[in-house]
Amino acid sequence: MADAKKMLSKRRIKLTFVGVFVLTVLAVLTAIPKGPNWFGKETKIHLGLDLQGGAHLVYQADISNIPSGDRESAVEGTRDVIERRVNALGVSEPLVQTNKSDKNYRLIVELPGVTDVNEAIKQIGQTPVLEFKTYTTTPAETALTSDQEKQRDEFNTAQQDRAKVALDKVKKDPTSFEDQANQLSEDPGNTDSEGKKRGGDLGWAKKGAYVPEFEKALFETLKDGEVAQYLIQTQFGWHIIQRIESRKDDTGEEEVHGRHILFKQWEQPQQQNVEWNNTELSGKQLKRSAVQFDPNTGQPTIALTFNDDGAKLFEKITEENVGKQVAIFLDGLIISAPTVQQKITGGQAVITGTFTVAEAKEVSQSLNAGALPVPIQLVSQQSVGPTLGKASLEKSFVAALIGFLLVLVFMVGFYRFPGFLSVITLGVYGMVVISIFKLMPVTLTLSGIAGFVLSIGMAVDANVLIFERIKEELYRGQTLRASVDEGFRRAWSAIRDGNISTLITAFVLMTFGTSMIKGFAITLTIGVLVSMFSAITVSRVLLLLLSSLKIFQAPRWWGISKKQTDISI
Repeated sequence: MADAKKMLSKRRIKLTFVGVFVLTVLAVLTAIPKGPNWFGKETKIHLGLDLQGGAHLVYQADISNIPSGDRESAVEGTRDVIERRVNALGVSEPLVQTNKSDKNYRLIVELPGVTDVNEAIKQIGQTPVLEFKTYTTTPAETALTSDQEKQRDEFNTAQQDRAKVALDKVKKDPTSFEDQANQLSEDPGNTDSEGKKRGGDLGWAKKGAYVPEFEKALFETLKDGEVAQYLIQTQFGWHIIQRIESRKDDTGEEEVHGRHILFKQWEQPQQQNVEWNNTELSGKQLKRSAVQFDPNTGQPTIALTFNDDGAKLFEKITEENVGKQVAIFLDGLIISAPTVQQKITGGQAVITGTFTVAEAKEVSQSLNAGALPVPIQLVSQQSVGPTLGKASLEKSFVAALIGFLLVLVFMVGFYRFPGFLSVITLGVYGMVVISIFKLMPVTLTLSGIAGFVLSIGMAVDANVLIFERIKEELYRGQTLRASVDEGFRRAWSAIRDGNISTLITAFVLMTFGTSMIKGFAITLTIGVLVSMFSAITVSRVLLLLLSSLKIFQAPRWWGISKKQTDISI
């Protein structure tokens, strides 16, 4: 029966060793820089901004206008919007988190690898406002400037002189009136090719058809065939008038057929007060936006797709404004103001303008990210250059390597064979931890490296406890196998209690600490959990398996002198 149990125990040890060996191989393959692609994606250690450079930004959220019951959700919504904007920057493993202190809410943004910090700040803080507006106009009364008054007087004098010269010509030769009108008249009806052939002909008209000054000359002063001997001035300018003939209509009312030559007076530029009217359609109803290119011009445009509510509202706006302009405003500026040709259904619109491709992409990304629920203000900015981050990483690696070598020398020198096995165990421990860092993944920072190095010390501490208990059992005259079993059993409670207290502390740090403290706590937690496995499982199976070999059963391999005790191996 005892032999059967012994055989079963040896078989279990061998199976455990095979399992540990397979785990170690997988961990090594995962931990090496260019290992196999286990999960269809690249696995690598993600470095924090203090190791690869980047930016650390702290924003203060203005929640003064937010009801107290909605503040938490508003700040979380702001965090989500910032996260979408940061992702649009293409930043690798950004961190966006909220922090509350008393009544103050802050948002902490960490952007590893970012070189253009100003562009990142601009992308995070800007809130593009998309609006659709219709308009109404009213005439604007504006006083002339002194330069405009001078320009007006000079123009009117020149026009009046031209009119006097023409008047003298037609007075001398009334038959030339038609030719002079074709050449000189500035009547709006005389601008096209057909109008220039009419010779200033006004057709037949009755009283009330013209302005008073014009009508008085045509109906009262002149007789048929006569040309007015003076210039007639109206609100439009100076007229040379000829009454060609007259007649009575069926009712006996007089009709006059005349012609004129018009020399326009200076016109004040007509200005309009444009009042833009808000519609309910804005970026809030936007479902998505995308950059497209105009097939005719090749210019980048921004295609908008509205949600169901926005599509109905857009259809209503276009239906009510057929033939009118509907302006698209972005950040308070008119981007385009197309004229609506017909009612538009389907909830799609296009913003055209003088965008570059980069500008169009930036606007589209910002619109897709949405507006910030609450205003934010940048209160702190820290940048770490890539050179400084690389130097920090190299120094951390050197420090960890020196620490590992010192542990190796101490363990082998003091505990001999068990110490050598503990070094192998630490190697397994290191590969497993690095594999977990890559698979989770864990963003490794300087504080995270500190947590990892501390957990190495705790793993060594566990081995020291075990080896000391084994030596105590050997001093008492126990066999090597019995000493190993009893040493692990007696050391377990101390290892368990010490690690649990560390895990509790790490949990508190993860819950209430800043991002830097959380990085320390996370790596420490992973390291402690793996160290418990490596100390209890890996060390034990190696000790039990190799201690069965006669070469390793001599007391000197266990750091024990025969002068100290008489041991029965």
